Amino acid sequence: MLLMLLMGALAPLRAAISCELNAPASDVARLFPESTSFKKVYFSFASRGGAPLLRKVEARLGGQPALYAPLDVPYVLYEVYKGNRKIGYVHGVNQKGQYGVLEVFVSLDLDGRIKAFYLQRIAGPWANKFTSRKFGLQFVGLLLKDFEAYDLLGGKGSGKVAAIANPAPEAVTDFFGLLRAVNKNLILMDEFFYAPEKAKP
Repeated sequence: MLLMLLMGALAPLRAAISCELNAPASDVARLFPESTSFKKVYFSFASRGGAPLLRKVEARLGGQPALYAPLDVPYVLYEVYKGNRKIGYVHGVNQKGQYGVLEVFVSLDLDGRIKAFYLQRIAGPWANKFTSRKFGLQFVGLLLKDFEAYDLLGGKGSGKVAAIANPAPEAVTDFFGLLRAVNKNLILMDEFFYAPEKAKP
């Protein structure tokens, strides 16, 4: 009973950290085959820009909440290296799905282009359709600008994102949840890492 109480007390602490890889060493190696090492970095709205940055991100998300406890919840970023040279990032976000939380990761090059899509967590009878290699390959090569040309709330638009096929038509909620998760991922990376890098003299 004491053990159960202790586990219950620790649960909020675990939930207080955003999406993390379950097996970072093997996952990063799979998502970045050319990598030789990685470094884990933590960041949050509270430490980078506070409420103004949060409002900016939510506006870019179409008014959707950025995360459940936005200001102080730390995000986890994996900086990926080949030797001493940084070659990209792996970053994940949580998104509400039809049967629970979706944990959605992408690996990105230094220009913000998706190299790989990884769905770490999804529930439902169609889960294997969304975790299939065929579905994930549809995201490879996409940039944030590709998502900006598509209305993720209305499901309308054209271009590369509109061409992504839903492998489970009965799971529309999860399909659009995954699209929104990738878009959220790219917006967060743009605000916290790519834009600041471009602004450096």
